[in-house]
Amino acid sequence: MKNFIQSGCTLTVIAPANVLSGQALLAGAIFGVACSDAVQGAQVEINRFGVYALAAVTADTGAIGVKIYWDNTAKRLTTTATSNTLVGALATPKSGTETSATVLLDGVIR
Repeated sequence: MKNFIQSGCTLTVIAPANVLSGQALLAGAIFGVACSDAVQGAQVEINRFGVYALAAVTADTGAIGVKIYWDNTAKRLTTTATSNTLVGALATPKSGTETSATVLLDGVIR
């Protein structure tokens, strides 16, 4: 195909804040995990699909498949939908004592 540009699994975006490799970020409506460290305003490649362990609200709980959202103010995952961005679903159960969650990112723009 002459019009194919890339798969979009990894995408270059402008870092909305300082970010470390492995941290999640929301660039406009595009959510992903940084492939490298970047300072705010610099280009950074992000992975938009896959399973990642990311910072999450400790008190939140859920079974495999529960929808998971990104709280862009607190910079962590949550099961609370209100004012947050849906990014995927829990890939493993999450207890109310864990500070991270294992999430399946689906790469859908919302």
